[in-house]
Amino acid sequence: MASDRSNSNDYTAPLRRLLLAVLILLLSATFLLWRIDSPRVERFRAQITDRLVPNLDWAMAPVTGTVNLFRDFRSYQRLSEQNQELRSELRQMQAWKEAALQLEQENARLLDLNKVRLDPRLTFITGVVLADSGSPFRQSVLLNVGARDGLVDGWATMDGIGLVGRISGVAENTARVILLTDATSRIPATIQPSGQRAIVAGDNTIAPPVDFLENPDLVRPGDRVISSGDGGVFPAGLLIGQVAADPGGRLRVRLAADYERLEFLRVLRHYGTEHVTDTAQVITENGPLEETQEAASE
Repeated sequence: MASDRSNSNDYTAPLRRLLLAVLILLLSATFLLWRIDSPRVERFRAQITDRLVPNLDWAMAPVTGTVNLFRDFRSYQRLSEQNQELRSELRQMQAWKEAALQLEQENARLLDLNKVRLDPRLTFITGVVLADSGSPFRQSVLLNVGARDGLVDGWATMDGIGLVGRISGVAENTARVILLTDATSRIPATIQPSGQRAIVAGDNTIAPPVDFLENPDLVRPGDRVISSGDGGVFPAGLLIGQVAADPGGRLRVRLAADYERLEFLRVLRHYGTEHVTDTAQVITENGPLEETQEAASE
């Protein structure tokens, strides 16, 4: 057995050396061939490249896959960085939005402290929102003020910034408020600055549509929507919101009131518009109305 191992070693060692020498010679020849600057050698190199390179696609597949994987990883990394930047900007915008809402509410409170009112006869009583209806077909809230506080059906309610709804149902200690978003709500409104009259009709969505516009071409998204006072139900000049267009092109109202945080509501005491009863003081071109009537009878 020892003689067989020695014989195999005697043959394999020279064979390894021979193969190594042949490999070195081939590599040296290839190096020299690629280094020779001759037109014939250049054509020969081109022919070798044309024959060998297309057949080596299978060998280059792992390398190509690795390169593509690295590129995809870099692209994913860039997308992740951009996503983080967008999230940071979104948080900043949300903070700015919250600051703007707080400033708007503070401005409304300061106006109230300074007794700035649309109508000097308007007073209000503040109630706490106890609960909502919890129905998808009827949107309303319950207040802790009622008939004991002198509430009357139809009075307007606000959250300090915009119109929220109207009183619909008064008990001794509580009252129900039908929101502007309710399907039964119809509010006469004026759109500024065009002065167009319209109806803000609730449809159980957070942005009620605008109906019965006289001339829709004069209305643009961003226009202010206020109560018109038509019908004598609501006082005129109460802020409702701004005009916005939905994806279908229909004009809707982005409500100014914060419906997500209805904690306190103001109920405006409004006893209707005063009617002129003293006709003797109505001045015409020829004098008081009674004098004009007497002259006409004579």
